Amino acid sequence: MLDIKAFKKNPEFFLKGLAKRGTQWEKEAKSLMSLIDNRSKKQQKLEQLQSELNSGSKTVPTLKGEEKKKLLTGLKKISDEIAGHNADIRASDETINQQWKNLPNLPSDDVKIGKDESENITLKTVGTPARFDFTPLDHTELGKRLDLIDTETAGIVSGPRFGYLKNEAVLLQFALIQFGLSVLTSEKTLKGIIKKNSLNVSPKPFVPIIPPMMIKEDVLDKMARLEPKDERYQLPQDNLYLVGSAEHTLGPILMNQTVDTEQLPIRYVGYSSAFRREAGSYGKDTKGIFRVHQFDKLEMETFTLPDQSTDEQNFIIAIQEHLLQSLALPYRLVQMCTGDMTAPDARQIDVETWMPSQQRYRETHTSDLTTDYQSRRLNIRYQDGQERGIVHMNDATAFAIGRTLIAVMENYQQADGSIGIPKALQPYMNGMTIIKPK
Repeated sequence: MLDIKAFKKNPEFFLKGLAKRGTQWEKEAKSLMSLIDNRSKKQQKLEQLQSELNSGSKTVPTLKGEEKKKLLTGLKKISDEIAGHNADIRASDETINQQWKNLPNLPSDDVKIGKDESENITLKTVGTPARFDFTPLDHTELGKRLDLIDTETAGIVSGPRFGYLKNEAVLLQFALIQFGLSVLTSEKTLKGIIKKNSLNVSPKPFVPIIPPMMIKEDVLDKMARLEPKDERYQLPQDNLYLVGSAEHTLGPILMNQTVDTEQLPIRYVGYSSAFRREAGSYGKDTKGIFRVHQFDKLEMETFTLPDQSTDEQNFIIAIQEHLLQSLALPYRLVQMCTGDMTAPDARQIDVETWMPSQQRYRETHTSDLTTDYQSRRLNIRYQDGQERGIVHMNDATAFAIGRTLIAVMENYQQADGSIGIPKALQPYMNGMTIIKPK
């Protein structure tokens, strides 16, 4: 969430930033300003009444008879008023806190003001989409013919938007994971990425993590990922939710901790299954495994000093590009406009990979700079001597496994129905270079 103390000191700055998100957020902020002002007036009145009560209480012992009785009656009335004001202030605080939590992050200066995805900006395009001298198949048909994907049986067992991965598809999945981890945990490789992109960041490797796939409701709320609830799978008996991404349980790993600045940046790479109801996607991407209820991801989560977080995001994007370039997959970088970013994001950049069957680029990676929006809610701080502050956070996709599998299968398909295996993955495939029809 935003810094409410800073908001009270300089509300115009926040109003201007929130207006970039949309006029509704500027209105929400103005409404919040009014609530805060009213709450302040209630507090002033409360303090006045408490002063009157204290003063009257000191006078009581000096009085007798009717005069004392009259004062005690008046003090009882003041005491009742104080109780009412306290209740009003508690209600005001609850309303203010809820509205405050609902406000989105302020966008970075370089984020375009726009209403929706139609106003996103393509930053660059890398690679040339493959031209086949045969009629290419989509991943669903390739998966059937090569016995790699079975959504029909999964539909019977689990319902729509589920699938079985089989045979070489399973090996490919774990090859992607092994390759991704080999990059992210190698200081030498990260140094090469930094040098190639002229970045000024630490080459400190990522710590590999297998995080929990369930999370408490209040912690998911602190991650600002609880809403929309209809997108989440809930386990009400235990007050737990299934994560929609590994970042949901990677982000809180330092919750309520203060880290020494010498420890920063702290970088994690987590592998986890993820679960989404896809409640708003009726009729979209219903075939195959592009948009499913259960999928696997390799996810990055980092914690930095505030003045290093944008450089850190640029580094993360460079890693994403390195991974896709190593797989020789055509892609483009797209910067989200203000109307297409999620609430915690100050700056969001997606990577979209070419999907031959759809003849278009589709999102396979995202990179979210959330500044101190999540870390403030999670109470994650840094300390350098007497200086203390809130860390900044980044989260990003290393590999969304299912969508990357689709991209590999479709871009590497051959005329005879086989699928070539990217050279970067072959060391993790027991030397296999091609998936042949059975």
